[in-house]
Amino acid sequence: MVWFTIDRQSSVPLIHQIYIELSERILRGELKAGAAIPSSRQLAAELHVSRNVVLQAYDQLQAEGYIESQYGSGTFVSEGASFPESGERMVEPFIPEMEVLEMKQRSGDSSYISFRSGTPALDLFPRSKWARLAQRIILESPESAFGYGQPEGREELRKALTAYLLRSRGVRCHPSQLVITSGATQAISLIGRLLGGEGRTAILEDPITRDIQTIFASLGAQLHPIPVDEQGMLTQQLPSDYRPSFIYLTPSHQFPTGGTLPIQRRIQLIEYARTTGCYLVEDDYDSEFRYEGAPVSALQGLEPDKVIYIGTLSKILSPALRMGYIIFPHPLIEKGRRLKWFSDLHTPSLEQLTLAHFIEEGHLERHVLKMKRVYRKRRDMLIRLLKETFGEQVTIRGQGTGLHLIADFQGIQFTEELLAELDHEGVGLQAVEKHAMEKGKREGQVILGFGHLTELEMALGLRILKKVMLQYE
Repeated sequence: MVWFTIDRQSSVPLIHQIYIELSERILRGELKAGAAIPSSRQLAAELHVSRNVVLQAYDQLQAEGYIESQYGSGTFVSEGASFPESGERMVEPFIPEMEVLEMKQRSGDSSYISFRSGTPALDLFPRSKWARLAQRIILESPESAFGYGQPEGREELRKALTAYLLRSRGVRCHPSQLVITSGATQAISLIGRLLGGEGRTAILEDPITRDIQTIFASLGAQLHPIPVDEQGMLTQQLPSDYRPSFIYLTPSHQFPTGGTLPIQRRIQLIEYARTTGCYLVEDDYDSEFRYEGAPVSALQGLEPDKVIYIGTLSKILSPALRMGYIIFPHPLIEKGRRLKWFSDLHTPSLEQLTLAHFIEEGHLERHVLKMKRVYRKRRDMLIRLLKETFGEQVTIRGQGTGLHLIADFQGIQFTEELLAELDHEGVGLQAVEKHAMEKGKREGQVILGFGHLTELEMALGLRILKKVMLQYE
């Protein structure tokens, strides 16, 4: 006898309720192989449902292999249909470091103030312009745009980016060198697979984004940290006793400390790359937004044959676009394209075409100019509020470029306990120490993103920060 009940008030159809009940019992092994199940008439009578309902549920179970009918004998549980649970404990889901601060906001807690770095002003995304272009692309594009694309991306976008990057960043390349990616994270993963791996060494700035450390280490690369100062990587400390596979750095706006690598150190890096045969991986993630001094050109423009250049539209426009790109030196183009094909075949084509027109028609450069004014104002607000709130206790660093700055506090250590208390109070921020490979040198420094915050949010967040810090001094 099979005992179970059905819920006539449920939105789940009766047929599906019977199917679920029996299939789950068979999977768990409660109904064993060869066991007879009630006839359709018997079960229909027991459940007070139409026989037709039971027959349709049985048909579904038989079609999926759970049961089998033997003419003249009845219906039985099939061999090999049980699949008991292993009993293993569920593992903690992996959440990238940069995503942790967004969890409460994504769950709808609008009172949570996240000082996450790198988040643009999402409310100022040029929706109408983008929507008009997207509609035009949908209506006017040839049928081929709706089919499978090439791993390197649409030629229209690669040409538009080549011209834009030459104007804005001094990057010298041919469209054939570009591979369009689903954001900078995919670009970094592809480079890690291309140049990293067991037995290879990657030189990284220290500190550098912890997620990047995780990506390269997970691919088997041995990580060798080089410390940074207020101008970026200390290139005089590059090792001379072995040959690394690549050097990953953020020369135009070091993450997270904010330094800009001077020409002397850039030349040292290039000479080192030529001598050792390694590549320089330049992550140029938000250097369009420079507020002090003349614009700084990309490292790639000095030596295109030794630099792999990574760019993203997440900071300029929106992370939701998932659009980034790699510029490969000529020897790596085919290998890079092949890896992209293995990864996801190609990045969505219609978004690429929309972005290509957005760039060609001058909208991107106008948007960057507009946002540079907005972010300069928000940066100045945050600096003023920091000084008003903390006075001489805080030193501000790395404020010349990008969407974040560093607040360096005297007499405080941003421990896990302090950060957890801040989180409990509704403020999310990250300590620089979190991204440091060599610990113990930046315990009083925190990263404060400002691109997405209003003055009121900044002021409230800093007041809560001060209140919590007083408990830990």
